[in-house]
Amino acid sequence: MDIVCLDLEGVLVPEIWINVADRVGVPELRATTRDIPDYDVLMRQRLALLKRHGLGLPDIQQVIAAMGPLPGAAEFLAWVREHYQLIILSDTFYEFAHPLMRQLGWPTLFCHRLEVAADGEITDYVLRQPDQKRAAVKRLHELNFKVVAAGDSYNDTGMLQEADKGIFFDAPAQVVAEFPQFAVTHSYAELQAQIQSFMSS
Repeated sequence: MDIVCLDLEGVLVPEIWINVADRVGVPELRATTRDIPDYDVLMRQRLALLKRHGLGLPDIQQVIAAMGPLPGAAEFLAWVREHYQLIILSDTFYEFAHPLMRQLGWPTLFCHRLEVAADGEITDYVLRQPDQKRAAVKRLHELNFKVVAAGDSYNDTGMLQEADKGIFFDAPAQVVAEFPQFAVTHSYAELQAQIQSFMSS
């Protein structure tokens, strides 16, 4: 049995925090795991910025509601689901992802959750487990699945290393340079070809 595991942001949808930063006018919120590989450091910085600027979950959800998938993402996902099983492994949060999952046809999503106060303030985040993307692929291997994984950033590299085939999708040059063992793609056509080639081998 074959499973394709995909990152969400940067692969299927735009980077949520970059869109939030641009919409609310807080450029420091543009930082992602492409810039700060340590996820806890990144999230603590984000939570501090939200608190400082008086921004809560409703503000972020308003931005996300206006977002949509990347061009071609829905069609690519339809192809994947026709030929393989699919799981989205993301370091986003269920509280963010819901409207995007609707637009993508409700694929299976494993991600994290937020702790939110009654007034909408995001007070903390709760990881499903540390390094959950790698852990998920490891569990799939224990169930005898063959796994192809694709992502675009530092926080995807554990998943790509654990998979039978790891593929970068439109990743920054510095990330690609640090992990030359992974295939590199820049379009859904290239990604589809890489998946198809490996799964049929």
